[in-house]
Amino acid sequence: MKRAPLIWAGLGLIAATLARIAVVHAIPAAALALAVIAVFTLFLAMVGFARGEGWFARLATPVLFGLLLLWLWEMLVLGLAIPFVLLPPPTAIARAFGIHLALLTQDFAQTYLHAVIAGYALGCGAGFLVALAIDRSSFLKRGLLPLGNMMSAMPIVGIAPIMVMWFGFEWPSKAAVVVVMTFFPMLVNTTAGLAEAGAIERDLMQSYAASYPATLWKLRLPAALPHIFTALKLNSTLALIGAVVAEFFGTPILGMGFRISTEAAKMNLDLVWATITVAALAGSLSFGALALLERAVTFWHPSFRGSS
Repeated sequence: MKRAPLIWAGLGLIAATLARIAVVHAIPAAALALAVIAVFTLFLAMVGFARGEGWFARLATPVLFGLLLLWLWEMLVLGLAIPFVLLPPPTAIARAFGIHLALLTQDFAQTYLHAVIAGYALGCGAGFLVALAIDRSSFLKRGLLPLGNMMSAMPIVGIAPIMVMWFGFEWPSKAAVVVVMTFFPMLVNTTAGLAEAGAIERDLMQSYAASYPATLWKLRLPAALPHIFTALKLNSTLALIGAVVAEFFGTPILGMGFRISTEAAKMNLDLVWATITVAALAGSLSFGALALLERAVTFWHPSFRGSS
């Protein structure tokens, strides 16, 4: 890899740091000049990395772009003197993250490790099994699948209070909301995926006198894997959204949704944004892990074939 993008990136980060110092010390002319230099050099660095090969070049471009967005956020809040109660800068959010790390960890465990994981596993597993049952029964396909499409459009704000009344204020009620939100995407996508196997391949399996389990295991499930992973990735974000929103309608004194609602009422926006950051990181890492697993399992699919 060429060194020019690294040099531009280093110069851009130095200029960005000096520009923030100039803003803090109320030197607008120097801050503006350094900001222009920072944006220009970081842009050149991202262009250079985008033309490169290898994992480092592919990773450097989104990392620099993310840092640039955070820096612009910081500069605009400080430069325009926006009240922190309206929009705290990233440094204030990072400071709140460090101060309340133990509390954020407890909220994460309550929401993600309990409600999200349990509800995600139950919802996706049940949706997959029901899809297999629908595939075997035309009666279920005609009766249950349209109902599933209708149920998937139900608003979460209508489901969450009912689940809280049924299952109480602890995490099982939030897991129940996650089950409802993840069940139908998995059902619909798996059903569509099982129909992806071509007619020629199915006729070939029939000519071999293959049983339904053999055809399902060796032909139809592999063909359905891209659709199944699409549902898994979609549900990884839906599950987190469902659990957080469900906590708005009744929860103990822990949880990311509880923290967002209570701290927003107290105008502690830095802690609110820190909690949102935790939720965003958890959802992004879950999605990324599933994308890597999909790449490893469905490497034969045309969308991955030939990619490095």
